[in-house]
Amino acid sequence: MATRIGLALGSGGAKGFAHVGVLKALAENGIPVHVVSGSSMGSLVGAFYVTGMQPSFMERLARTLTWRHWVDVTVPRVGLVAGRKVRDLVALLTRNATFAEAQIPFAVVATELVSRRLVTFTSGSIADAVRASISIPGVFVPLVRDDGVFVDGGVMERVPIAAAKQLGASVVIAVDVTATHKRTLPETMLDVVSMSLDAMQEPFMEERIQAADVCIQPDLSDIGSSQFHRAGEAIDIGYQAALAAMPDIQSLLQQDGAAASDR
Repeated sequence: MATRIGLALGSGGAKGFAHVGVLKALAENGIPVHVVSGSSMGSLVGAFYVTGMQPSFMERLARTLTWRHWVDVTVPRVGLVAGRKVRDLVALLTRNATFAEAQIPFAVVATELVSRRLVTFTSGSIADAVRASISIPGVFVPLVRDDGVFVDGGVMERVPIAAAKQLGASVVIAVDVTATHKRTLPETMLDVVSMSLDAMQEPFMEERIQAADVCIQPDLSDIGSSQFHRAGEAIDIGYQAALAAMPDIQSLLQQDGAAASDR
């Protein structure tokens, strides 16, 4: 059986722009990506990638878009940001694609609040799934539909490795953009919530991350989750981290290919 490479892109707010740098490095080194899974910011970057957007264009977009393009502040009740603006932006940039229309098999994870369970979206509107997955509790208004009330995928699954395997990946490259941290004071509400979610996930992450075949962990400890104006820096750090992991990735693919030919 041929090797199927899966890319699991984790949550992390502005740190998640590092995913663009990882995609850029993989493309430059001829590493194919056969399936993609995303949580929160990872779902946003993944959505653009699976619908045909090149990493170079993502980089230009990230360096030019400001918070005004995707934030629609609302009267606080269950969230500060209504979420319609970012949903419409994703729909525009993905050409209103459904999962069935994606060029690469794609999965998005989100948390359903009422049943307290992790949900994996693999059908329907990509923009709606991303809108659910990026809905950071207390910051974004949850996505409410007939099938549930959805918030950030990072609440329950920071890096969706299992979702990539469910899509048929035989080799999973995980990108965890919040693995490295240092003692810094939160500057915004988004920082407070993001740091809290990371702290909740920490006891489980070491075991979960071992399910990946390669884990790329860019050191983004100097970039806050709310510092979207530092997208360029995050992209560069993700790019360098992926280049550093390239020997491991290439070695793993050679081993997997040799094993497949023996079967």
